[in-house]
Amino acid sequence: QVQLVESGGGLVQPGGSLRLSCAASGSIFSINVMGWYRQAPGKERELVASITGGGSTNYADSVKGRFTISRDNAKSTMYLQMNSLKPEDTAVYYCNADIIPEHRYYAMNYWGKGTLVTVSS
Repeated sequence: QVQLVESGGGLVQPGGSLRLSCAASGSIFSINVMGWYRQAPGKERELVASITGGGSTNYADSVKGRFTISRDNAKSTMYLQMNSLKPEDTAVYYCNADIIPEHRYYAMNYWGKGTLVTVSS
């Protein structure tokens, strides 16, 4: 029963910071690429940042220099440090990961249920 659970969302003022966490649990053999997506009202879900098992990262242009993605493989947890938050960052943030479950021989894609980030004064 592999699952991803996000935490850390909330209300923050423009210019503030939040750190999101995504914990993977269950019968996991390995976790490959992980990423954070977000979906704002009336918009398509978009990739915010991704990170490989080896720590290679990619960011959407809109968050470069402000957000930092990281992971702790020992804890099977991924983080998103969000600084200098803007109202346009308001969205539901979703955790996504390619995971090879135990007793499987290929990766499956998993989504968390999301955590809401609201940036407003």
